[in-house]
Amino acid sequence: MEEIKELLETKQYTGLRQKLTEYNDADIAAILEELSPQDMIKVFRILSKDTAADVFAYLDVDNQQKIITSLSDSEAAGIINGMMADDATDLFEEMPANIVKRLLANVSPEARRDINHLLRYPEDSAGSIMTVEYVDLKENLTVSQALERIRKVGVDSETINVCYVLDAGRHLLGTAALRYLLLSDPDAIIGDIMHENVISVNTLMDQEAVARQFKKYDFTSMPVVDNENRLVGIITVDDIMDIMEEEVTEDIEKMNAIVPSDKPYMKTGVLETWKKRIPWLLLLMVSATFTGKIIQKYEDALKACAVLTAFIPMLMDTGGNAGGQASATIIRGLSLEEFGFRDIFKVVWKEMRVAVVCGATLAVANFVKLLLIDRVTVSVALVVCITLVAAVMIAKFIGSTLPIFAKRIGFDPTVVASPFITTIVDAVSLIAYFGIATAILHI
Repeated sequence: MEEIKELLETKQYTGLRQKLTEYNDADIAAILEELSPQDMIKVFRILSKDTAADVFAYLDVDNQQKIITSLSDSEAAGIINGMMADDATDLFEEMPANIVKRLLANVSPEARRDINHLLRYPEDSAGSIMTVEYVDLKENLTVSQALERIRKVGVDSETINVCYVLDAGRHLLGTAALRYLLLSDPDAIIGDIMHENVISVNTLMDQEAVARQFKKYDFTSMPVVDNENRLVGIITVDDIMDIMEEEVTEDIEKMNAIVPSDKPYMKTGVLETWKKRIPWLLLLMVSATFTGKIIQKYEDALKACAVLTAFIPMLMDTGGNAGGQASATIIRGLSLEEFGFRDIFKVVWKEMRVAVVCGATLAVANFVKLLLIDRVTVSVALVVCITLVAAVMIAKFIGSTLPIFAKRIGFDPTVVASPFITTIVDAVSLIAYFGIATAILHI
């Protein structure tokens, strides 16, 4: 970076351009994002036309917008024409409509057609993330003719590792891997050597489901077809990696009671962050009033045995943690489709056995602590330890069943995760605590 900045400050643009040719496109993008907006645009203009288009695809959306709006219409059109259609579509989805309209008016007819084609698909669907740059072959071609076509159109394709065999109506018939074509007889017919058992996804399939298909079959690319099995595009593994990152981030935010955001943390303003967090905080604050009401109801019991108050935080925290562990495991299993609603009794049976073992272990350790360190009576220690087992069992039950029921009725399981479960577990555990205390201590 120091050398790059020095060349930039001394206006040695020829040397700077030569220096940048030594780097990978992704590394150049990383260098640009380290610079100020003015210097970033200046260095971007130094790049060759082809390199600029490749580097542009690696920049984040904010920097892409800064650069594209600083270029002339013809320069911007050149960049977009050099991008893959799916990358250009991602950019346009984040830009104001008036800028998109202006840019589309200047790009090539082919690029405009491909981008408009992708923009019409629902957000987060397979159609919205696919690319239309792929190699298609006719089934009656010979291997030598197919290789000639790959040489002709492959340079502008997302990948040439797998070619897709179509009939006259563009229906997907099979695939032909490049390595098999290279090893086959030049006069062999594509229709005779193609792989007919093709795994494809529909244009309207959710992107998270598409990612699971990639994981299941260990593919690097996958064809996307419409309802009539006509090939309309392909999805490559680099897009799937981005989707997996998005989905994991979204789930983490939901599990921690935050409305998901599309922006990176450092580029999200204070007020915007406040808007994302405050709805759930308000809801959880209101729901937590039930906990206060329960404590108020048993106020006389606490006065009769004030020492019970000291153990309420420990019981609530343990129950919340146990519920959070169960819910995280169940949500992951649901997202990976390891089990479904039909398996709920198996899940509950397993979690209850885990709860008994965990609760008993915690109770024994806590019983010793209560007698030796806290110096409470045996009866109080029994109340706390029995409640501890009950709290863990209650938490495991709620943490394992609530996400399953949520998905069953169409809600996102992550929405009912840790914070919401903790609130429920706290209330139920307190009721159990005071009920056990009343029964054993007769207060």
